[in-house]
Amino acid sequence: MSVAAISDTFLREQLVNRRQRLESALAWSSGEPRLAQLLAEVDAALAKMERGTFGICEVCNEPVEAQRLMADPLVRYCLDHLTASERSALERDLEMAAELQRGLLPRAEVRHDGWDIAYAYRPLGPVSGDYCDIVFEEDSKPGLFFFVGDVSGKGVAASMLMAQLHAIFRALVARRLEVAQLVGQASRIFCESSLSPYFATLVGGRAGAGGAVEISNAGHCPPLFLRGHAATRVKPSGAPLGLCSVASESVSRIEPSGLPLGVSPQGAYDAERLSLDPGDVLVIYTDGLSEARNGEGEEYGDERVLSSVRGRAEGGARSVVDGCLQDLARFLGGEGLGDDLTVMAIQRAN
Repeated sequence: MSVAAISDTFLREQLVNRRQRLESALAWSSGEPRLAQLLAEVDAALAKMERGTFGICEVCNEPVEAQRLMADPLVRYCLDHLTASERSALERDLEMAAELQRGLLPRAEVRHDGWDIAYAYRPLGPVSGDYCDIVFEEDSKPGLFFFVGDVSGKGVAASMLMAQLHAIFRALVARRLEVAQLVGQASRIFCESSLSPYFATLVGGRAGAGGAVEISNAGHCPPLFLRGHAATRVKPSGAPLGLCSVASESVSRIEPSGLPLGVSPQGAYDAERLSLDPGDVLVIYTDGLSEARNGEGEEYGDERVLSSVRGRAEGGARSVVDGCLQDLARFLGGEGLGDDLTVMAIQRAN
């Protein structure tokens, strides 16, 4: 992503707002030198915007990394030209960010009121733009909410937005909304509080008593619904959705019902209702899995995802996730991942 692709309007607003705050702080502090220095740096960045040189490294005259500018518009040097102390500080910040992000993740395996859930979370670098969470309902309700998402971009900026999604959904779950309303309100909040270049695809749902699942797909990779015999899943309108038979299992995909989060504040979403019998499983994954490529440039693909999880439900949710990762490792043949990767399996245990 080049500097030209970033919204100059938002960066300018961020600098202007920072300048106003610094001016107020200076007046209150009677000319604190450090505040005066920061104000001078902001003025210098605004002057560069006027000259058209904003976001250019002062050493090599090459563009500064866009995600670093989005996080701090006062950045003056690209990564290749940081001083040793600046590199050390950046490494410490990344280590802390990674530790904080790990603290936001749910337990790797969850058994709750007849549900067995497992997931794998593999960042491409120190931090990830993938979103993964499991939230238990409070009071007497036995259900739980599950979320898997993918923020556009990579690195620190994407990880910050991942944390933002985590906070948004944790707050909205407490309001006891229906799943479609939950996703719609989250999209509006995310749109209004994030810079325009960013959005997030997401699958969110609620697993309740008796195998009932309500699930919504906001522009994300279609989750797989696998069960041992033919069944029907029904949209809110009551229209049946077809299933395709694969071996002894019945498999269907849950297609998107709306745009990714953050694209439009007026986005509307539908939720599908499923009824899982014991042994049935939902598999949700990010495109870091399906779009992984081996050394020959061949893409792993959705069909290989399906093949990797088929027939593994008897071993439980963890077996489904591990089988998927093992098959991917064989396909890659030693090649590394090209993107953040998340896989979650949700199984009706009894």
